[in-house]
Amino acid sequence: MIDALCHHESNLDIQEHFTDHYGYTYHVFALCAFLGFRFAPEIQSLTAQHLFTVSSTSIPGVLSSLWKGTIDTDLIREHWDELQRLAASIRHGEVSATLIMRKLASYPRQNQLAKALNEIGKLERTRFVLEYLQSNPLRRRVRVALKKGETLHSLARYIFFGQLGEMHERDFVRQYRRISCLMLLISAVAAWNTVYLQHSVTTLRQQGLDIPDEHLQHISPLKARHINLLGEYRFQDSDGYSLNQLRPLRIP
Repeated sequence: MIDALCHHESNLDIQEHFTDHYGYTYHVFALCAFLGFRFAPEIQSLTAQHLFTVSSTSIPGVLSSLWKGTIDTDLIREHWDELQRLAASIRHGEVSATLIMRKLASYPRQNQLAKALNEIGKLERTRFVLEYLQSNPLRRRVRVALKKGETLHSLARYIFFGQLGEMHERDFVRQYRRISCLMLLISAVAAWNTVYLQHSVTTLRQQGLDIPDEHLQHISPLKARHINLLGEYRFQDSDGYSLNQLRPLRIP
């Protein structure tokens, strides 16, 4: 995920990333904060979250059951320069986030850098959980973004019907080509839908129907059930009659 955010090879200025409740760890929270991305996962069970404080302080009774301790700020200060070098190496492509996070996760108890990154992750996750608790717009924005992602995945599965969404190529280049072709088809469907949705809205407005602009944000161009992916086949017999015009014989 972090590799894709840093090296997506497009003109998109990504500032916020959403994910479901299975996609977040302390290390991800920490690296996103270092790299300048706002990480906003969906929190499924708020009562199962862990909250941490920077120093010893009194915790309100409502949140006392979620409090799990204090953050080791001394460890963060000790390894602050190394953490910055790590983030810069990932940002500039000197090291893969996938590789470095796998290494850090393989021995988190022995590696002090992994421990320091974990402490920053605790701080960032605590801050986000508290904001998530208090902000209904944030919760709604996360759900809407995840819904858009699921719609995109549904379209991809719908188009990739031949192999049931599975790739059988072992070569990375061939896999990359297949995924690129799939994304090209998805973009084509989205562009076609956008043009005709706009045409439909314009036509309805000309007929006097009131369609507020704020309602259009709830319309997705990623629907494809109206697209016939199998085609339409017509056959003719030797006499030139279309088989779809022939009717079955009725035997008395």
